[in-house]
Amino acid sequence: MDVYFSLLIDLKLNKPYLGLFISIISVSSAAVLIKTVSFHEQFPLTVAFYRLVFTTLLVLPFVIFRKKIRNEIMNLSKKSFFIMIFIGIILASHFAFWISSLGKTSVASSVILVTSHPLLVGPISHYFLKERLSKANIIGILLSFFGVIVLVYGNNIFSTNNIDSLEGNILAILGGIGAGLYILGGRKVRKNISVWTYAIIVYSVATVVIFILCLMFNSPIFGFIFQDYMIILLIAVIAGILGHTLYNWSLKYVHASIASVVLLGEPIGSSILAYIIPWINQIPSEYTIIGGAIILSGIYLTARKTEEK
Repeated sequence: MDVYFSLLIDLKLNKPYLGLFISIISVSSAAVLIKTVSFHEQFPLTVAFYRLVFTTLLVLPFVIFRKKIRNEIMNLSKKSFFIMIFIGIILASHFAFWISSLGKTSVASSVILVTSHPLLVGPISHYFLKERLSKANIIGILLSFFGVIVLVYGNNIFSTNNIDSLEGNILAILGGIGAGLYILGGRKVRKNISVWTYAIIVYSVATVVIFILCLMFNSPIFGFIFQDYMIILLIAVIAGILGHTLYNWSLKYVHASIASVVLLGEPIGSSILAYIIPWINQIPSEYTIIGGAIILSGIYLTARKTEEK
């Protein structure tokens, strides 16, 4: 994991890498905190809605009290505005699929599969962002696909572990596709737009989309205990502001491939937390561990910055 060693060396010298490092630690807590919400299995869309509502409200003061940001929003081009609307829709789909998967599969499988988005980011970056793939990157893509087969097929055919389900794994994969498109969109837009302008528009759009989905699928908005709201608020602060927003800020300064590969820390951190926290105490199956290791190795080869051709 030499990428993390490099990150630690450069923390004081390279603020974007410091931002990435903090953001990964923060997002690693999201899955276990979501599992702590009492209604996350019954109403995952409600969890997604409140996470986005709280995150948007936390971002709002940075927009209201900064004239520069308000002026930037008012002077946005139609193209940039509509691209961010699209990114907001993608972000909503990511949360809807991924949070739904946590009620149907293990934390380890869910977070590993949702983190497999470099398999999408790498090839698209190659063609559209001119960040060319090396031979090692291509081998990584193939290796990761093999790992996905081991994890999903093994858990659903051979494993006696009842935590993982095919439906949950598919939802996590769909969430990963959403995450990949979200990262690519952010990488493109953040070159010319400040993080707060980007965040308030994308989060607001995602909140509206999730609210509509809650209405469509009869997912209640009110009537839950105070503790659940506070847990989701904590998710918004830690995973939303320190995680996603800080991550979005770093996208302006680093390659999309590098931004993707450091997310390998999330499934590792989330899996450890899911194992050691008493009220979750999930032990990953052998297929999740083997398949996950293959996937993460492949993702590393897929997303790492390299000059090999």
